[in-house]
Amino acid sequence: MLTYICKRILYAIPILIGVNLLLFALFFFVNSPRRMAEIVMGDQRVSDERIDNWLRERGYHLPRFFNHEEGFPEMFTQTIFWQKSVRLFVFEFGRSDKEEVSISNEVRKRIPYSLCITIPTFLIGMFLGIFLSMLVAFYRGTYVDTAALVVCVIMMSVSTLFYIIGGQYLAAIKLKMVPVSGFDEELPHTIKFLLLPIVVMLIAGIGGSIRYYRTIFLEEINKDYVRTARAKGLGEGRVLFKHALKNALIPVLTSVVVSIPFLIMGSLVVERFFGIPGLGSYLIEGLQKQDFAVVRAMVFLNSVLYVGALICVDISYTMVDPRVRLK
Repeated sequence: MLTYICKRILYAIPILIGVNLLLFALFFFVNSPRRMAEIVMGDQRVSDERIDNWLRERGYHLPRFFNHEEGFPEMFTQTIFWQKSVRLFVFEFGRSDKEEVSISNEVRKRIPYSLCITIPTFLIGMFLGIFLSMLVAFYRGTYVDTAALVVCVIMMSVSTLFYIIGGQYLAAIKLKMVPVSGFDEELPHTIKFLLLPIVVMLIAGIGGSIRYYRTIFLEEINKDYVRTARAKGLGEGRVLFKHALKNALIPVLTSVVVSIPFLIMGSLVVERFFGIPGLGSYLIEGLQKQDFAVVRAMVFLNSVLYVGALICVDISYTMVDPRVRLK
């Protein structure tokens, strides 16, 4: 087991190195530091002296890979690559280009806000998706199955923005049940602000979940062990909810564990529209302000979380089906 986990972690290292190098090339070759200074300062006629000061204050004046003016090891550490890319591996994100605040502090401060909406949405959506998809699979080939598929396709076809705007108009403006947007850290008020975003995210995602899980369960209930269980006289409900569910856990785990990065990073659109100060809205703000340090840090963090989630998927596979370790 330990050997298998170590192998998966070693496979992830070159992937993260590749992502890091790609980010470095995009931000410091395709888009040079001098060009970043001109964009951030917002003036095409800004003087060279102001640009040089901006670059020096943020460490962008250093050579990219080798600093020939320094000795060892400063010839490697006093470079843009070391300061802005290598340090990302230890989650030292530096300071933002616009507001000169610590990105790491902002990340730590904003993670709880994202988790406030993503964790309830994830847990409720997972249980609802699995339960409803099993019911649909139970009534396969009937009008219930057909109607459920039609509703799911319609829900998947509608943009998330429609659910957001429609929910704000109906629940907040017309019925005045919840606030339109905003956030309050005091617990009774927090629930009031989070209720509508959670409901919107559930409605936007439940259609796809039901279709995906239904396909998995339909594949399982046509296998030999299910036919054997039926031949022994077990009821269809017991066959589906006890035997098929257990053996369908591997593909279910894939969709569940891969969702981990999105739990932490939050939902970009939902957080922005509902004024929730999470990581999703932080990335949107960085894009709007053209804060390259924030965007670079968020993209790398999301890559690390996604690769980590894939490792967790592999580990969870071995718990459900130990034969995976032998492959």
